[in-house]
Amino acid sequence: MAQTLRPRLISASLTPRGVTLLSGPGSRMISTHKPKKKIKEYYSLLNLREGCSVDDVRESFHKLAKVYHPDSGSNDANSATFIKIEEAYRNVLSHVIKQTQARQKAEDTEEEDKFKYNTPQHRHYLSFEGVGFGTPSQREKQYRQFRADRATEQVMEYQRQKLERELFANSITVKDVRQSKELKITQAMERLVEDLIQESMAKGDFDNLSGKGKPLKKFSGCSYIDPMTHNLNRILIDNGYQPEWILMQKEIKDTIEQLREALLVSRKKLGNPLTPGGQKQWNQVCEKFQENIRKLNKRISDFNLIVPILTRQKVHFDAQKEVIRVQKMYEAFIEAKEITEENPTDISKEEEKTPRVKTGFLNWLNLWKFIKI
Repeated sequence: MAQTLRPRLISASLTPRGVTLLSGPGSRMISTHKPKKKIKEYYSLLNLREGCSVDDVRESFHKLAKVYHPDSGSNDANSATFIKIEEAYRNVLSHVIKQTQARQKAEDTEEEDKFKYNTPQHRHYLSFEGVGFGTPSQREKQYRQFRADRATEQVMEYQRQKLERELFANSITVKDVRQSKELKITQAMERLVEDLIQESMAKGDFDNLSGKGKPLKKFSGCSYIDPMTHNLNRILIDNGYQPEWILMQKEIKDTIEQLREALLVSRKKLGNPLTPGGQKQWNQVCEKFQENIRKLNKRISDFNLIVPILTRQKVHFDAQKEVIRVQKMYEAFIEAKEITEENPTDISKEEEKTPRVKTGFLNWLNLWKFIKI
């Protein structure tokens, strides 16, 4: 039976659907197309439900083929039933594929509709930060105007914040009574000075000044120097004005000389050798000297911040080294004094050679050679 059905199955697979081959020498193809069964019957024949996948259809067909195929060796093998199952398999498989394609197409259409009007249709619409509409040139003009407006708003916001900070700072300053009084006094002094100048000019007190009505001397120096700045500096120098850093430099120099001299005088008063009481007094003098050196070093730090020339900056003084230097000066003074007391004749001969030089002047030169400013 299997040998009889196999040629028929092969010929059926090669014959178009709805066409049947008649047996016999004069066989010809006759259309035997019948209306399709309802798709639900095909699903029930394959033991499936609508909405299943392609894999489910194939798996169900393979299970039924093992049972009803004529060559399966099963007790339920039946060629007619297998033909029905095969027909149901083809229709269900085609139906499932069409549903899957329709579902995929619907999803693609929905996704396309979702972004169709939200996403820019041209590449140039992705620029200009999404500002403007129309052609690219129109969008560029609108974007420039947008940037200008945004910059203006930022400037206005910065000015507003600056004014708020100034008002807040002024409100704090006004609360301080002392600062407000100083401000009023300064303004009053400025008004008073201005009134006095105007009054003197009205009286003619400035008419007798030398060079009145004459132009300032033209500056014929370096072309890279501003003539106005040069003339102003010359006027200040002629009237005895000195920059602040020069005054501070002179102040530092005078202060260290005074401190050294005061320390040397204190050491002389205590005598040699030092007694326990004298040692205690000397320690107190050294502590006070160290405190003064600390203040002087702070002044030097301020000087280094305003001096315009780097090579003019000063280093801090070391109080311990200064004390040792004064000790050496005192020892040199004692040695010179002992030499003077032991050899008075040599000193008299030296005085005869240099009659106009005071006694002990050379010794003082030897003493002060240790001082370095």
